[in-house]
Amino acid sequence: MLKDVKSAIISDISELIQEYNHFYITDIESLDASETSDLRRNCFKNEIKLLVVKNTLLKRALEQAEGDYSELYPTLVGNTAVMFCNTGNAPAKMIKTLHGKKWEKPVLKSAYVEESVYIGADQLEFLTAIKSKEELIGDVITLLQSPAKNVISALQSGSGTIHGLLQAIGEKNN
Repeated sequence: MLKDVKSAIISDISELIQEYNHFYITDIESLDASETSDLRRNCFKNEIKLLVVKNTLLKRALEQAEGDYSELYPTLVGNTAVMFCNTGNAPAKMIKTLHGKKWEKPVLKSAYVEESVYIGADQLEFLTAIKSKEELIGDVITLLQSPAKNVISALQSGSGTIHGLLQAIGEKNN
């Protein structure tokens, strides 16, 4: 591969690292052509960009990108594919679904999610539990609505109680 081509690839990968908030380094070595096509389709459906890269080029792109990714370097061995996504748990959920039901691969090598590094396939369960930005906003809205709902509910149920009490007193006086 020509030096100019390598530097263009490194630059492109580095731009992807900066563009996406999260990325997963995986091993998809034993997948055949149809399984790889299925994986790419699943990635497309889940808004994940899948890129098969050479480890040396990925390492140079990580070195060129802003931030410290040195903890990921030991995982850059063997066949490597990178999943870029703006939703932190989407690749983890997809890997878990595919790995558990269909194939032995993809296998998580490492991940960079929410400015934290996760190493090893044993981190997959934890990564699936990470909430996305939209899920967190939904939780906050639910928490904010809860006290208002309780007050409205108490007022509505209290009016029936007060009305019943007044009616009972009125009937007792008659």
